[in-house]
Amino acid sequence: MRSRVLVVATIALAAMSGCAAEEKPQASGTGGAKVATLQSAAPSAAPSKASQRPRERLDTTPEEWELLMAPYYKCLREQGVIKEENGNAAKMVAVDPKTAAAYEAADKICEPQFMPLPPWEKDPANPEARDFAVGVVKCLKNKGVEYVEVSEDGISIAMGGDDNDAKSIRLGMQYMSECERQVAAKN
Repeated sequence: MRSRVLVVATIALAAMSGCAAEEKPQASGTGGAKVATLQSAAPSAAPSKASQRPRERLDTTPEEWELLMAPYYKCLREQGVIKEENGNAAKMVAVDPKTAAAYEAADKICEPQFMPLPPWEKDPANPEARDFAVGVVKCLKNKGVEYVEVSEDGISIAMGGDDNDAKSIRLGMQYMSECERQVAAKN
């Protein structure tokens, strides 16, 4: 029994010392001896590509959106599917079947790395995104939007109903940002 405890203790000490990436000096008066710390033993997880992508906010301004999109546009330029005019304006190359295929191929490369993620409230990865959309619809209805509902995807909001009611669309567009901010503030 005693030999098993000794073997287990030896294995544990060997594992701990083998995992330590950093050593810290002991308290003063120990002659500068260094000991491994468990805190340094845990490897830092590499961030996922999704976590490296920028994330849009509900209150993102058009100027901020353009800054968020700049890396995506740069990637598309590098893939040859957009060109610059006047030195900075990104324009899509005319779409025909050949360029459409090229764009789709470029987008498969650029989108996963550089396309900004949606606001967290509207992100399909957020388990509460549907609740957010339901709250926004309720707010819009309280503002007089008659034809508004959560879309089939459970996150988007459809306005206008089957007949594309102009009043519902106009009011919905008018109050959408306000309702989104109100619902986000409650959560």
